[in-house]
Amino acid sequence: MLAPGKGKPSNPDSLHNAWIATMGILEKIAEIEKEISRTQKNKATEYHLGLLKAKLAKYRAQLLEPSKSAGAKGEGFDVMKSGDARVALIGFPSVGKSTFLSLMTSTESEAASYEFTTLTCIPGVIEYKGANIQLLDLPGIIEGAAQGKGRGRQVIAVARTADVVIMMLDATKGDVQRELLEKELESVGIRLNRTKPNIYFKPKKGGGLSYNSTVPLTQCSEKLVQLILHEYKIFNAEVLFREDCTPDEFIDVIVGNRVYMPCLYVYNKVDQISMEEVDRLARRPHSVVIRSDVCVHK
Repeated sequence: MLAPGKGKPSNPDSLHNAWIATMGILEKIAEIEKEISRTQKNKATEYHLGLLKAKLAKYRAQLLEPSKSAGAKGEGFDVMKSGDARVALIGFPSVGKSTFLSLMTSTESEAASYEFTTLTCIPGVIEYKGANIQLLDLPGIIEGAAQGKGRGRQVIAVARTADVVIMMLDATKGDVQRELLEKELESVGIRLNRTKPNIYFKPKKGGGLSYNSTVPLTQCSEKLVQLILHEYKIFNAEVLFREDCTPDEFIDVIVGNRVYMPCLYVYNKVDQISMEEVDRLARRPHSVVIRSDVCVHK
């Protein structure tokens, strides 16, 4: 048996077939997203939207499944987890991640004024009050990373193994970068600063659907829950809502591979914006403002 990524190159036909399959899934995702965006949200369309969201979650899960022909995860990405906690440092290219890593740890990560300086996952260690915290400088995520653009899929796969995410943002870009990154992470099942929905769900071998709740529900009716379950070929299950959840949260519980983790939003380059904007960003929940090009206390 050859180790993954160390044997013969992948079969071109297999790679071509995998590419065709991926493009097909992307087209289906785009069609569903378009349908969702043009459908008005009201009582009459809630079942239709619920089914569309269930289909969308299924296709996104297929897209993120490792390709059998892909071989290794990618050189430089298979970093062993070590220390007391792992922190993933993510963001768009050239927002200051490499400089931040170099300042916070003894690790030197190449930094430059052009994009895509960091091409692999670079680990560093922060020592704080006797704890060793592994800090990973990941290559810059670009828009469309969840669909495999750049090395986005590999970056996101590593981010899913972290205990905390630090999202580095360019303060001069306003809220654009944050919104795009949150959308990318959301689409691959990473839920930031949220807790797992309080829903008990257990598939059964028979008996149909047992649907109950301990609180009044305003967003998920029994019919909608049944329709979503049928989309996943689940016809017998026990469902108990302990809080008023959305259809998206119920789908998260069914899929079962969502990751819930805290995120700290770090706005860099604040010297290039007004004091009013610095104050606005600093007051946002889970947010701090910095200048990574100046010395900080370790």
